[in-house]
Amino acid sequence: MDVIQVPGSTLGGDLIAAAVTADIERVLKTVRQHLGMDVAFVSNVIGDRRIFRYVEGQTDRVLLRPGDAGPLDESYCQRILDGRLPELMPDTTQVPEATAMPVTSDMPIGAHMSVPLRFSDGSIYGTFCCFSHEARPSLNPRDLDVMRAFAEITAHQIELRETARREAAVKRARIEAVLAAGGPTMLFQPIIMLSDQRVVGVEALARFSAEPLRTPDKWFAEAADVGLRIELETAAIRNAIESWHGIWADLPLQLGLNCSPTTIIEGRLEDLFRDLPADRIVLELTEHDQVEDYLILNDRLRPLRDLGVKVAIDDTGSGYASMRHILTTRPNIIKLDISLTKRIDLDPMRRALAEALIGFATGFGGRVVAEGVETERELEALRAIGVQAAQGYHIARPMTVPAFRQFLARR
Repeated sequence: MDVIQVPGSTLGGDLIAAAVTADIERVLKTVRQHLGMDVAFVSNVIGDRRIFRYVEGQTDRVLLRPGDAGPLDESYCQRILDGRLPELMPDTTQVPEATAMPVTSDMPIGAHMSVPLRFSDGSIYGTFCCFSHEARPSLNPRDLDVMRAFAEITAHQIELRETARREAAVKRARIEAVLAAGGPTMLFQPIIMLSDQRVVGVEALARFSAEPLRTPDKWFAEAADVGLRIELETAAIRNAIESWHGIWADLPLQLGLNCSPTTIIEGRLEDLFRDLPADRIVLELTEHDQVEDYLILNDRLRPLRDLGVKVAIDDTGSGYASMRHILTTRPNIIKLDISLTKRIDLDPMRRALAEALIGFATGFGGRVVAEGVETERELEALRAIGVQAAQGYHIARPMTVPAFRQFLARR
């Protein structure tokens, strides 16, 4: 018999677990009341233990709670699973195997019904049970069919939860492995002034070499799913700073660091930046994170700004959130998203929107940086409408610090 063991809870499965718990408790109550039983429960078999996962209904004679456990071989569950006890027992005094068990008189159990909970692959999670202290002679095979139907629904719900938990555990292990290995690796993409081609800074970009191979945004999204977004973003920022220290010793270039509002609000960055040339740090707020309270975000940004940190809104033009970020955080820099700069030399609508954003930034003394510039024509079009700075593959790809030094030497 294959028995499912429950992995430890992870954040990714918590919402599903809560919904499943509510559904199963309603099912247990319905079954218990329909059959006239005192207690209904779902048990989980793990090794030689039987654990009560869900319990509905209590009496003065017995108090069962989710999480209670006991030896499997002292329970009805094992004997029902291996066939020594029948699934339907309207009167346990008529079943010698049940009468011989101490639990029958200890509870006491007068009537009992139980069916296995099987997952789609045939493995057994545990049992779906109900009992009463008194015998229930009216219970019949049709009632057992009702139990089986509800057990099938319950097994499906639990399997969904366990699948989500296992997937979350795998995701969390992947992120933890990256962090344990000192990742992510950081590369740096040059940013130039369009007026004179002068390099004024870089954007630090995370890269991941671990399996599965995928884009960085997928790694950060997965970290958020399992409650490790702050840890992964902070590691990326710390790694970028450590790699960039040597450049700061030689050149007063700005370092752009991507950061979600969630990480800013958490409050670790002030200590991280305190002993740095913070006036050379640009904190780039990512567009994809919803902010529930901008007052808190601005409160967390204030001490960073007091240190000299500049604020940029990343991916402007790609969605509604970036505009809210701009209006409520009053950034120093607006970064035009690649979706806006791509083919801007050919698209008057993109050009008009970019011009509007440039005028908007000029109005509050901000600077505009174009991201994702891939052709000379795009670069010229951006220069013509007043964009001050740009980055992208046409200018330079993200690179290591040694490669960046060589890039500077060639200019």
